[in-house]
Amino acid sequence: MENKQTTITDVNIEPIIELVNEGEAHQVGEQTESNITLHPAPQQGGELSTFGNKEGFEHAMRVAKALSVSDLVPAQYKGNISNCLIAIDVAKRIGASELMVMQNLYIVHGKPSWSSQFLIATLNASRKFSPLRFEEDDKNGGRCRGVAIDLATGDKVEGVWVTMEMAAAEKWIDKAGSKWKTMPQLMMRYRAAAFFTRQFAPEVSMGIMTQEEVYDITAIQSKPTTKWNTAE
Repeated sequence: MENKQTTITDVNIEPIIELVNEGEAHQVGEQTESNITLHPAPQQGGELSTFGNKEGFEHAMRVAKALSVSDLVPAQYKGNISNCLIAIDVAKRIGASELMVMQNLYIVHGKPSWSSQFLIATLNASRKFSPLRFEEDDKNGGRCRGVAIDLATGDKVEGVWVTMEMAAAEKWIDKAGSKWKTMPQLMMRYRAAAFFTRQFAPEVSMGIMTQEEVYDITAIQSKPTTKWNTAE
């Protein structure tokens, strides 16, 4: 692996913090690379809470029925009102659009899992940190970790190192259809982003793993059937 390192140590963060303090932080969320904008999630039990009251549930059911017949929703939601209802509830909890959640929440071996790209974009749009970046070097067979600036304190936040030695020890590389053999740098970045989010912003992922993580920790006897989402 080529030795290179991306660091944000010398970044001037004062303009970023001032932007947040002046109440203009919405621009940060709206100008992420994936154009994802999050909105404050309604209180559970509020007027449009999915399961908090009758009116909210009935409204969510109407939306779920409409989405279930749309040609734009993925196969696991088409014609499945129950799955659509769950996606609607998750969308409200993280403040994202229902269709966006459906297009990025996968069912892998019976477990819900996020697209890694969506998780990174959602973290960036949360306005808790500067955009996530990665530090990489050749130690331990190659390693990577997520880094960002905490916008509230100005501190540099560093995630856990993900290494190729770790991938080998955990047998992620040995899984059938594993992308660790062909796309190691991308897989390390995806895993580093997942670790960073669980460490410092668990409310963003809601405890749901990424699709790559679910593949890696699940015993697979044959090649996975779900299409990999590997575009950066």
